[in-house]
Amino acid sequence: MLTVNVVTIFPEFFATPLALSIPSRAAAAGSVTYNIVDLRDYTHDRHRTVDDYPYGGGPGMVMKPDPFFEAVEALGATAPIALLSPRGRRFVQDDAVRYASGDQLTLLCGHYKDVDQRVADHLATEEISLGDFVVSGGEIAALAVIDATVRLLEGAMSDLESAYGDSFYEGRGISAPSYTRPPEYRGHAVPEILLSGDHAKIAKWKKDSER
Repeated sequence: MLTVNVVTIFPEFFATPLALSIPSRAAAAGSVTYNIVDLRDYTHDRHRTVDDYPYGGGPGMVMKPDPFFEAVEALGATAPIALLSPRGRRFVQDDAVRYASGDQLTLLCGHYKDVDQRVADHLATEEISLGDFVVSGGEIAALAVIDATVRLLEGAMSDLESAYGDSFYEGRGISAPSYTRPPEYRGHAVPEILLSGDHAKIAKWKKDSER
């Protein structure tokens, strides 16, 4: 079983998405368990403060290192411990496959202007990003990583083979276009090869259509 730990200041953000569709089915099948940790539980002041002004000045607030370190230590988490950050390398399908093959994944969700760099350098074992854009917090990215990972687990999909044929799986590019009934709609026809019943030719067409 894979245990997914998520350290966040917005634990409620995950309640509905993880209770729906593939993440929920994977949990029901016993392939994954979700452990959503409130970062504020690891603060020591009455305001439960997780951020402070940046050294050197500048706009915005920076998330403090100590709550992250204490939360991860309390979890007893082991690698991979991934900080979601626009500074990280881009998350790819091979990462999802690697995470799905393990027994533990810990995701650290940043917020505000930034996270103290000591979290990236001395706590996280990797730093990952969805791409060259900025979202409101690491929670959005964490959900994408969780979904990409748990859909590869037993019981997450009614047809696990479907996941193995997805775009980017095992180095392949974007998968071939898909069609279904009706064979013609408003003058737009399905490629004849897909209606031929010739499985070898169909397989070749799909392979040739990948990019």
